[in-house]
Amino acid sequence: MNSEQNDLITRVGPGTPAGRLLRRYWQPVALVEELNGPRPLKPVELMGQHFVLFRDESGRLGLLDRDCPHRGADLAFGRLENGGLRCAFHGWLFDATGQCLEMPAEPAKSTFCTRVRQKAYPVVEKSGVIFACIGEGTPPAFPDFDCFVAPDTHTFAFKGLFECNWLQALEVGMDPAHASYLHRFFEDEDTSGSYGKQFRGASADSDMPITRVLREFDRPDIGVAPTDFGFRLTALRRLSESSTHVRVTNVVFPQAFVIPMSAEMTISQWHVPVDDTHCYWYAIFTSFTGPVNKEQMRDQRLELYELPGYTSRKNKRNHYGFSVDEQLTQTYTGMGNDINVHDQWAVESQGPIQDRTREHLGSTDKGIIAYRRMLLRAIESSQAGEGAPMLIDAAQAAALTGPPSIDGIDTANAPDAYWQAADRERRRQSDWASKRLAD
Repeated sequence: MNSEQNDLITRVGPGTPAGRLLRRYWQPVALVEELNGPRPLKPVELMGQHFVLFRDESGRLGLLDRDCPHRGADLAFGRLENGGLRCAFHGWLFDATGQCLEMPAEPAKSTFCTRVRQKAYPVVEKSGVIFACIGEGTPPAFPDFDCFVAPDTHTFAFKGLFECNWLQALEVGMDPAHASYLHRFFEDEDTSGSYGKQFRGASADSDMPITRVLREFDRPDIGVAPTDFGFRLTALRRLSESSTHVRVTNVVFPQAFVIPMSAEMTISQWHVPVDDTHCYWYAIFTSFTGPVNKEQMRDQRLELYELPGYTSRKNKRNHYGFSVDEQLTQTYTGMGNDINVHDQWAVESQGPIQDRTREHLGSTDKGIIAYRRMLLRAIESSQAGEGAPMLIDAAQAAALTGPPSIDGIDTANAPDAYWQAADRERRRQSDWASKRLAD
């Protein structure tokens, strides 16, 4: 890859080819919990543009450009009142659609406010995350994926900041091989205490800790299969002549992946550009069994992240908590037990924007190669005014379910049949997913 191609797929500011493409899709802009409290308003930066997100007195969400159209003052310091957001400079009032409702300093009979509208964008809540679409035209429909159709009781959402470009952060999720090293633990914990923790439980259909599988079997056979939503990654680790560890993950275009967290839960995760050198990961955890213990999962993460920025307590300013003793005796990285910190170090250490002209991709990078080709084709199509993957209508969205995401042990030497059967059985035993399976 040359430097021009690298810029093409990483730069997402206004007017850039990749930026125009990503603006055609729904993007997570905040957690619903970020609008809790007495003043439900939050400044938002997305792909180098600045907005203000708010909820008015009736509960309606609005996302507006952040600079007041009068004299450019910051609407993030405005007042929520009288059915909208009022600028603190001259009192101009805007509703969630951007329509100016009042101009207090204008003459009483003036109709000027009817002719002024602030730029507003579609915004919607889904499973604890607020999504917005800041491009032109009609936004695509949301697919009927598990994370969007499960009851609210069975989902939990969180996020975290990475100080690097969105693409290198996303690509770590397309690399099944790295888990055997980056997330290696030298000792296995009691899996009964693994609730809410990634890579700390047991594989389905076994009592073998995932940490042991990753540690002892570090040469996965990786397969890539195209799908209607992007592609499916299958990582096979041969444990013995009669058993194979099967891990199925999914890449959802343009910038999400769906991975197994445990036998009962999956993670749907987006990497969303704040600007060219910062991004947030947004994750929706979806349970197929009982309701999610949201309080426990949130408390677990608040031990690791600081609000309001959702920044990791272990970061580049404190060397990610690196400990020589820990690296020698407990974990491969010496950076603690949170795999998000491991990922953060890996992608931030590549630089603010990775220089892909210096990399040497191997056979385990086939998912990354497939995605880059898909992204380049989509950018070219978008520039030509044509379609792109996952710009779907309601009928197409209804046909996109799942996607299946499995981590388990196959004992029949038939991995494809195994993960498909495991997915059906998990859905059959789930209260909410079994109803959809019957439909």
